[in-house]
Amino acid sequence: MTIGKVTGTIVTTISHPHYKNRRLLVVQPLTLPGDPPEGDFVALDNTQAGIGDTVLVNREGNAARQVLNQPDGCVISVIVGIIDSVHIPSLQ
Repeated sequence: MTIGKVTGTIVTTISHPHYKNRRLLVVQPLTLPGDPPEGDFVALDNTQAGIGDTVLVNREGNAARQVLNQPDGCVISVIVGIIDSVHIPSLQ
């Protein structure tokens, strides 16, 4: 599982049948201060998330396929929740 921020959408004219009626969103993983930034990735939306939302993403293919009930689906990352707030206690 990864926590990230939705930074964009992907629009296609033709898409794989497993993506039917679902949006593809660009997600930037959130990191702690001082940690190196991770690269953006594409996730299938299962929650009606939008740009600027903080989301919980399942980035393991088998679990993502189980969430979508597509055992043979070509899915690696799927957004499984929208996060209202994140609290990180100070590390001292």
